[in-house]
Amino acid sequence: MSANMQIDTQQRKRIDELFENGILSAEDFRALIDGRDESTSSYLAEKARIRQKENFGNTVYLRGLIEFTNYCRNDCIYCGIRRSNRNCERYRLTEADILDCCEKGYALDFRTFVLQGGEDMAYSDEDISRIVRSIKTKYPDCAVTLSIGERSKETYQKWFDAGADRYLLRHETADPDLYAQLHPKELTLANRIRCLYDLKAIGYQVGAGMMLQAPFQRTEHIVKDLFFLRELQPEMIGIGPFIPHQDTPFRDREAGTAELTIFMIGILRLMFPDALIPATTALGTIDPTGREQGILAGANVVMPNLSPTGVRDKYLLYDGKICTGDEAAECRSCMESRIMLTGYQVAVSRGDSPRFLHDILQES
Repeated sequence: MSANMQIDTQQRKRIDELFENGILSAEDFRALIDGRDESTSSYLAEKARIRQKENFGNTVYLRGLIEFTNYCRNDCIYCGIRRSNRNCERYRLTEADILDCCEKGYALDFRTFVLQGGEDMAYSDEDISRIVRSIKTKYPDCAVTLSIGERSKETYQKWFDAGADRYLLRHETADPDLYAQLHPKELTLANRIRCLYDLKAIGYQVGAGMMLQAPFQRTEHIVKDLFFLRELQPEMIGIGPFIPHQDTPFRDREAGTAELTIFMIGILRLMFPDALIPATTALGTIDPTGREQGILAGANVVMPNLSPTGVRDKYLLYDGKICTGDEAAECRSCMESRIMLTGYQVAVSRGDSPRFLHDILQES
């Protein structure tokens, strides 16, 4: 309360306006972000929790993450599994391996499985379709989320027809020049955006989001991200701090902070009251209590790892990733304990976006 009493009048006004209207001018967004301090962050988190609880009650959703391949055809400059990293020990999980992860996850009350990997073309469209169908046949009460990069609309449609429910594809930055500084020349922001709109048109619950404090990023880039997300209206928004990897050209760059990521979670919660916003592993890596702080700032999803422990330390997008040695049950138990310490509880459900469910009901 004392922090709230000391908050700058203009910052309080901006947060109140964002709370009421879900949007600010670009100038006010910049001022809010650049002028943040402890009292501003505290007040923003307080307001974000109101919107969070209005839409999701006292619950946080678990997603079972299965990192099934670390092969990637791309050479993104910041990424530890980039094509040109010769020090990366590569692996692929078989369909049986993936289904075994799902079996363990289902027994631990996971009702969403997230299949994440590099853009590994060794898995054909039909391979992915078959894996999705197998999961949905065995666990019809579960959602399947894919996070495997840029593909054609036809490919996305095949996977949707096979039963995939959601697709995560972070846009990373909505500024084309910054995008070009972080990616090889064959990758473009225009194509990334095309993919996101194709996914929405097909009917996926779509996840986008950005990396914070990446090399060359400025506040105006982050503001541009906010306006892009407002236009896209994704069901899920994933953000996290840039963390360097020792085998990339950005190895010596300074890592982002948990503090800004947590602040931006609060802004996103006020902009998108019914979005699914994870407290990411990267946030927990940069700060031991980062995920808990993220939940208290408006996040409502966590993604414990269901991947086999033998491959966990091979899927390293950045240095220092946490929980690479934990068994699935250990990850699940640890995360639930952490969530309970924040005053929230784990929901055993698919955890669909309220807006998505509303749209489905409207169509029916």
